[in-house]
Amino acid sequence: MAVIIKTEALSKVYNTRNKNTQALDNLTLEVESGCIFGYLGPNGAGKTTTINILLDFIKPTYGRAWIMGKEIGDVKAKEKIGFMPENPYFYTHLTSWEFLDFFGRIFHLDKTTRRNRTEKLLEMVGLKKEQKTLLKNFSRGMLQRIGIAQALINEPDLVFLDEPIASLDPIGRREIRTLIKKIKAQGKTVFFCSHILSDVEQICDEVAILKEGRLIEKGPLNKLLNVKEIEVIAQGLNSETLEAINKLSKKTTSVDGNWQIIIEKEKDLPSTLDIIQKGGGRYLSVVPHKETLEELFFSDIEKNV
Repeated sequence: MAVIIKTEALSKVYNTRNKNTQALDNLTLEVESGCIFGYLGPNGAGKTTTINILLDFIKPTYGRAWIMGKEIGDVKAKEKIGFMPENPYFYTHLTSWEFLDFFGRIFHLDKTTRRNRTEKLLEMVGLKKEQKTLLKNFSRGMLQRIGIAQALINEPDLVFLDEPIASLDPIGRREIRTLIKKIKAQGKTVFFCSHILSDVEQICDEVAILKEGRLIEKGPLNKLLNVKEIEVIAQGLNSETLEAINKLSKKTTSVDGNWQIIIEKEKDLPSTLDIIQKGGGRYLSVVPHKETLEELFFSDIEKNV
């Protein structure tokens, strides 16, 4: 797939009161188009600084970056970018329709295009019935959804969302997760930051983890999350078979007439299944249990002190 974001040794040093602070340290990163990319790290790790540089809000101290093959700051590339900041400002005296129409005017969209896109986006984010409602009467979740809608008014190829799920209740979080999946289904790339790792794990194709401005982990989730153990459910096991299995397994437990076998090492799985079959038993299921993104995150943060 094509690379939509690329950075090389991207760095940012802030000088505050004659003190230098390294906010971003030699970030070299590639993001493929069409994916949901989770950008993770503790507070102060450099996540928002990265987004601000990619959006050309601030300049890097050194290093380079490209979006859609063009140097950051290129006007043509900017036209195909959508953005919702962590703390967006809403014109609360406007209705949701007026709000989206206003942003459509910023992109110099004609009246017909603005109307069509506004109607489509309100439908997409589940706010069609609220098109005449003032934003001051919106809940936090509704504001997040209209904020994402404005980030899509220009039909971007790349959408940056900074903490789109923060401060939402479980229902609101699910709505935003569903919305992000819809954006991806349209062929767009979503680059977003979040501290809610369980939500990231549910929807992201790939993640990167930062600490103190340095990239310490990156890759597809299905490759980063290691298998901790494998659960095999089997039946018809005699004592001799169980004795052989126990030499390979971590734990073997009788559950509702079946046997639950826990294997720690993936290499021991074929031998275990072979023992079951040769002993006249059969296995009903084989389920690998992977570590969670939260476990990976804290493991990475702690070992990279």
